[in-house]
Amino acid sequence: MRSRESLETQDSSVIKDLVNKLEDARKLGAGQKKRTFTCKKSTFTVHGTQNVTVDSWKFMDWDYKRSDLPTYARGLFTTRRKDNHPEIAVRGYDKFFNVNEVNNTQWRNIENNTRGPYELSVKENGCIIFISGLEDDKLLVCSKHSTGYRADVEISHAMAGEKWVERHVAAVGKSTKDLARELRRRNLTAVGELCDDTFEEHVLAYDQAASGIYLHGLNYNLPHFATEPCEEVHKFADDWGFKKAKFLKYDKIDDVKQFLEECAETGTWDGRETEGFVVRCRMSEHGQAEQDWFFKYKFEEPYLMYRQWRECTKAVIMGKLPKIRKQVQITEEYLQFARRHFIKEPAKAKLYNQNHGIIELREAFLKERGLKGSEIIAMDAEKSGKGKETERDVVLVPIASLGCGKTTIALALVHLFGWGHIQNDNIPKQKNKPKKFAFEITQEMAIAPAVIADRNTHQRRERQQLMEDIYPVIPTAQFVALHYVHEPKDKMLPGIKEVTRKRVLERGDNHQTIRAGTKNPEETIGIMDGFLYRFEGIDTTRAPDENFDHVIDLDVCASSRENLEKVVTALHEAYPKLVPKIPSATDLDAAINASMNEYEVRLDLSAGYSSQNRKDKQPKKGKPNEGADLAPALLARKIEYFKISLPASEVSSTLHSLFTPDTPPEASRLYNQLVKQRRIQPAFHVTLIHRASREDKSDVWSHYSKQYIDNLTAMPLAEPVQNPPTLSFARVRLERLVWDSRIMAFVVRILPGEDGSTEEQADLPCANAIPHITIGTAAPDVKPKESNDLLKRWLEVGSGGDTGIFEAEVKGVKMIDGKVDLAMMRGKY
Repeated sequence: MRSRESLETQDSSVIKDLVNKLEDARKLGAGQKKRTFTCKKSTFTVHGTQNVTVDSWKFMDWDYKRSDLPTYARGLFTTRRKDNHPEIAVRGYDKFFNVNEVNNTQWRNIENNTRGPYELSVKENGCIIFISGLEDDKLLVCSKHSTGYRADVEISHAMAGEKWVERHVAAVGKSTKDLARELRRRNLTAVGELCDDTFEEHVLAYDQAASGIYLHGLNYNLPHFATEPCEEVHKFADDWGFKKAKFLKYDKIDDVKQFLEECAETGTWDGRETEGFVVRCRMSEHGQAEQDWFFKYKFEEPYLMYRQWRECTKAVIMGKLPKIRKQVQITEEYLQFARRHFIKEPAKAKLYNQNHGIIELREAFLKERGLKGSEIIAMDAEKSGKGKETERDVVLVPIASLGCGKTTIALALVHLFGWGHIQNDNIPKQKNKPKKFAFEITQEMAIAPAVIADRNTHQRRERQQLMEDIYPVIPTAQFVALHYVHEPKDKMLPGIKEVTRKRVLERGDNHQTIRAGTKNPEETIGIMDGFLYRFEGIDTTRAPDENFDHVIDLDVCASSRENLEKVVTALHEAYPKLVPKIPSATDLDAAINASMNEYEVRLDLSAGYSSQNRKDKQPKKGKPNEGADLAPALLARKIEYFKISLPASEVSSTLHSLFTPDTPPEASRLYNQLVKQRRIQPAFHVTLIHRASREDKSDVWSHYSKQYIDNLTAMPLAEPVQNPPTLSFARVRLERLVWDSRIMAFVVRILPGEDGSTEEQADLPCANAIPHITIGTAAPDVKPKESNDLLKRWLEVGSGGDTGIFEAEVKGVKMIDGKVDLAMMRGKY
């Protein structure tokens, strides 16, 4: 173990090396050394300072399962001192996982590789807050990945946390400067949970007396993870006025396991519902030195039931069909109670969707029923017994890459049970292919108790699309993931590549779209590598994967016979009425034999996907397949402009809300003209850069062109001109509407999307001085590009008076999700 002196001192050379590695990971692109993990950097100015900045570093969630990251801190901020040396300003915990979520947290490995004492701290239900000290006694308060004010919210988590810090330290007669000085002296980041229902409600309730920051960690600001024991954390909390997260201590792991499993039966401890426990201990594996190590044990219930009530209530308020996956009867009763509540007090519906009144409504329902959440769970468990009662409307969704064996398993299940099987590869390339795929699944569900949705579905957006298209048609649908595990990628991909390449190349042309027997092997392998690079494993803690009713993990490198047995065994346990008994070994062998030897592809749809086949195929009359045989770099020369495309309905509804009967006639003149003459644009976008600016803004043009080329190289399209690729996703905040007598435009702010984009994709430069959406023009001879002239003039002279310019502020925060794509030039290719 390191000495306290070494823990309380940062080595500038070590921190510099860390920052350099993070910078290298952030900058790597397709033309450089192959990217192994993704790191996003965000820079913030610390308010109340002379332009002191801190850099937040964030890995994608799935990257934390790798073994080669330069640090595993989840919540890491660096800065530079006055002498220009780098230092860690804030250091969160190493990413820790739930029991059985990764290999290290399998109980057998916990038992073999850890030692006590085991400290179990209650997992409070709030948002994490980091507190540390900068130079000049300046306190730094951060949320997980940001600090200070944020444009998309009224009060950020960091600012709310800072207000609570001020209250806590003042209660013991101290100041934030005192706290900053002490944390800096000891090289510590204090870690706490902000629990304040007046600021933001989660699932479990905190009244006024219970609100505040619950301190649960003191981490040393070092690349490797080192943290103080819970007794020291409690002492620090007492000294500085913070609330304390309760903890227990055990010496033996068997006692820990028994305690956790007993608490999990009711989801309570010490008379209070809780989300679970974080377990702290020491861990060593493969003969390495011991280190501080955490894992978590989350209680599924009643926490998941409460979350379901919350999401179903929001769906009802929005006029959507609620998705009830479990505790069906009590949830339907709760929703009836909620409907009556909002009929009596309609104003509370809007507040509920803003995360206020959630717990109040739930507690009122439980009081009326005279039950606790834990009692409902116990009754439900007793009623349902083992397994689900479901005997139909089950959708099996493979989460796979090419060559995993998903179709082999699907055909074997059809052979065994006669279930439905819809192959995405059997559907010809078309504009609405995903919807067609979902439609055919719902048709098949009318006659089959279970249907295999045979598609790779390797990205979250594909899973979300599938669920969103099926749920409205069949609200009772149960989604089961057949998850071919690919992570951690750095350890698993070499073996996966070897096995899947062999399978795909050996099957030759026995596939609808990838004719490995005809294609150049390098082209086939390139397509396969694209799937592996984009693969996003199941994460049931976030949407849309939280909507899966059951997840079955499968081994890509195992035989299809092994995976088939695992699937039917798991389905029998989860759905005993759907699979009443497990087929015999002979039946399983026969099913695999039939699927592997009797299956023959009769459809050749490769023309829609293969550039080689497209050369010899005449395009359909009236729908020219232009550009399909051109290299991405050549197509990039034909791009007209890059843009963020936005849903027209959301932009239009905001526009119309700004003009009321009380709007002065002179202010509404252009608006009324646009409406009457139908000159409001049918589609809306934010222009990021037009080809006319590619010389002056060559860096911006190159930024998006490179993304386009990389995207099209990794995943060729059948119609790259008519249907260009989506490059990434973005959020756009509508801030104000500006117009004169000729043209009208929204002034907007561009923010990264929340889809797990890479750092390169999340960087969204705009060549226009003021990013905007052109709404419409007064006449055909007024070109949309005049929006730039209007906004330049507005910036110089303002609005009102004799300027001839009007403006209207968009109240609140109006954020719209969009996609980054492009428009191609007209003409022949």
